[in-house]
Amino acid sequence: MKTTIGKMLLAAGLFAATVPALADIVVIVNPKNPATRMFSEQAAQFFVGKSALFTPVEFNEGAAIRTEFYSKVLQKEPAQVKAIWSKLVFTGKGTAPKEYHSAAEVKKAVAADVSAIGYIDKSAVDDSVKVILTVQ
Repeated sequence: MKTTIGKMLLAAGLFAATVPALADIVVIVNPKNPATRMFSEQAAQFFVGKSALFTPVEFNEGAAIRTEFYSKVLQKEPAQVKAIWSKLVFTGKGTAPKEYHSAAEVKKAVAADVSAIGYIDKSAVDDSVKVILTVQ
């Protein structure tokens, strides 16, 4: 019995070691954008099409950071957000956000558009973007 428990503990320890630690996600805008601070509830509005004040920029479907952002900021599952955008696009009330593969591409898109809003891992921040929210 001791070996079974020992094996289970070892397996649990190995599993925990392979799960990446969740890092801070930051919401970013163009440095020329006048926004300086935003609450999660405000940021969420842009990523579900409830406000057109900013143009949302997304990571590709299936990206871990996208799922984490949806969970922490939107408090929704990816399928729920996809359904919201599908309805908005179908009814002509919105255009789904452009999707990118990497933080570098998201930063580039945000840096090129003063009305863009996106999110990246905090470690990827540089002078090309301005942080207006840190998600924990």
